[in-house]
Amino acid sequence: MIQLIRGFKDILPGEVELWQKIEREARELLERFGFREIRIPVLEKTELFRRSIGEDTDIVEKEMYTFADRGGETVTMRPEATASIVRAYIQHKLYAPDPARRLYMVGPMFRRERPQKGRYRQFYQIDAEILGVASPLADAELVFLLTSLFRRLSVADVEAHVNSLGCAACRPSFRHALQEMLASVSDRLCEDCSRRRSRNPLRVLDCKVPECRAALAAAPSILDHLCTDCRRDFDLLQNALAALGVPYVVDPRLVRGLDYYTRATFEIQTGALGAQSAVAGGGRYDRLIAELGGPDLPATGFAIGFDRLAEIAGLNPEELRPQPDLFLAALGARARQAAFAWYCRLGERGIRVAMEFGEKSLKSQLKAADREGAAWVLMVGEEELARGTASLRDMRSKRQREVPLAGLVDRVAAMLTE
Repeated sequence: MIQLIRGFKDILPGEVELWQKIEREARELLERFGFREIRIPVLEKTELFRRSIGEDTDIVEKEMYTFADRGGETVTMRPEATASIVRAYIQHKLYAPDPARRLYMVGPMFRRERPQKGRYRQFYQIDAEILGVASPLADAELVFLLTSLFRRLSVADVEAHVNSLGCAACRPSFRHALQEMLASVSDRLCEDCSRRRSRNPLRVLDCKVPECRAALAAAPSILDHLCTDCRRDFDLLQNALAALGVPYVVDPRLVRGLDYYTRATFEIQTGALGAQSAVAGGGRYDRLIAELGGPDLPATGFAIGFDRLAEIAGLNPEELRPQPDLFLAALGARARQAAFAWYCRLGERGIRVAMEFGEKSLKSQLKAADREGAAWVLMVGEEELARGTASLRDMRSKRQREVPLAGLVDRVAAMLTE
């Protein structure tokens, strides 16, 4: 028996209904706020991710699924969505005539990392981006939308964390202070952090190794190094969240694992997933559009870990299982042929239908209708065909009525939709 690849998963009936519910809620909320869907390819040129994510990140160094195609071009299965969305924004000149765009996508990403609870090598994200808008109110809106979505999905024990990563004007002074501090604890850092402390010291703050986190307990705070503009924007973000009644924690240790982030960064954390506490995160990336060859425009966005969110959503998948409006129970070949035609026509009319195609007893078919939760059962056999009627049973009250075969589809559709 061939089994699926380690780190991948099947999303089966019984679970997929929960995924569909989450996706519906996310789409409805985002579109209510003016976001429009974009669908991006799974494969991109590897250079796109090397330039956007950064050479010194775990994603680029260790995790990307990269290979040469038959034409010899190096391609990568997308490890995240923002770079691809920005590439599409630039390539198709979506910034003209108005650079302000709100885009979202839902789909799979691919990273070859160690599989664990809530983390897979093919994982899914809900991604939203606001491009061409510099105001910190856009960052506040994204945090608000995340907390609103989680509330809709009955997610408990969540907390918004916010920070600022500064900008090109103020980050160098923080980088220098951090490098000095890291030099003093260099013997306590893991191999990755030892390598990164000179090339990309902010990435050291994102390390999850307990020994590194202990060594960094006295690390300087970037908030003490913010320039006037970054301080103003961070204050505006906090004021907007407070005005919206969104609880948040200022977390000076919060950084993003990708190089393109600047200024505001945020994360939604939960205690329901153990060590993997983050279920959504994002922030501002004002330099990325220009760095990928587009105009010098600001942007901000977030990504939700769909797999993790499905684990903590306070919804009962069984209650989301679709149930047929009508089950057609037929006895005999002629009756089954007639019922099949009604089955197709009623389904076409918007009635959720179910039918047993094999030869089963009426008792067996009624049990199947009850098991599937059908609201009504339409019963027909050779005798019913002879007298020109079928029996329609209400499965809740068990009451039955006769329905003439002439115009049956119209009559039943009217009864079930009235």
